[in-house]
Amino acid sequence: KKIGHAGTLDPFASGVLPLALGEATKTVSFSMSSTKEYNFVVKWGQATTTEDTEGEIIETSDVFPTKQEILDIIPDFIGTISQVPPQFSAIKVNGKRSYDLARKGEQVTLNARDVTIYDLKLISVIDKTSAEFSVTCGKGTYIRSLARDLAKRLGSCGHVIALTRTKVGKFHINNTILLESLDKIVHNPQPSGLLLPVEEVLDDIPVLDFTPEEARVFRQGQELTRPVEIQNGTIVSVMSEQKLIALGEVENGLIKPKRVFNI
Repeated sequence: KKIGHAGTLDPFASGVLPLALGEATKTVSFSMSSTKEYNFVVKWGQATTTEDTEGEIIETSDVFPTKQEILDIIPDFIGTISQVPPQFSAIKVNGKRSYDLARKGEQVTLNARDVTIYDLKLISVIDKTSAEFSVTCGKGTYIRSLARDLAKRLGSCGHVIALTRTKVGKFHINNTILLESLDKIVHNPQPSGLLLPVEEVLDDIPVLDFTPEEARVFRQGQELTRPVEIQNGTIVSVMSEQKLIALGEVENGLIKPKRVFNI
C-alpha cells in the first residue's frame, strides 16, 4: 500500500534507485543519506542551461583539457567542497521547485553549499572533447555541478552527456533489475532475491536486543533505560526474538522510540 524511493535521478540518467515497500518506507531517510557512486561523461567546450544534454547551449569554448591537466586538478575536488546546485534542480525556492521556475524562464539564484566528495577518478579520456569519470560522494552532491566546475577549473566549459548511478549505500547496480522488467514481475509469483529484508538498509547502525515484554512497551511509545555506551543522538535498531521492532534514539541512557515497525 505504500512505496517510497531513496533519492531521485536526473531525467536523462540511469542507475540504482532503491525502492522501499510497506513498512520499509520508514527507512528511506537512511538510504537517502548513504554514500553514492556515479560514472559520468563530461563534454568539454559546451555549457548548457541544464548542465546536461537536455538543455540549450549557452556558452562555448575552444579549450579542451589534456589528460594531465585533468589529473592535476582532480585533488582540488576531493573532500568537502563548496558547490552551487544547478538551476534545474529539485531544490525549493520560496516554496517552488527550482526547475519549475527555470522552465518558466525565471532566473533562479541558488546558494552554494558544502558537499563531500570521497573519491574522484578519471576513467578515460574518450577523445579530445570528452572524458569519463567515477565519483563517490555524499548526500546532496550534484554531478552536473561537479562537471561544470571541473570544466571551469580547466579554463573551459562543459556539461554531462552520460550519467549512471552505480551504487547507493550497499545497493549496487549489479544487483538491480531493469525498470522494463517490472511489468512481468508484478504478474508472476514473487521472485526470490528481489525483495530484501528491511534490516538490509540498517545493517550499519547499532543493534539492541529487547525482551518480548520490553518490545511490547517500546512499541507503545514508552522510553526504556538501557546501560549502553553509545553517543547521544545515535539511531539504533531495536530487535526482539530476531525480529526488527523499531528504530530508537539514544538520549542520556534512555532509548526513545523513533519509528515502530509492524512487520
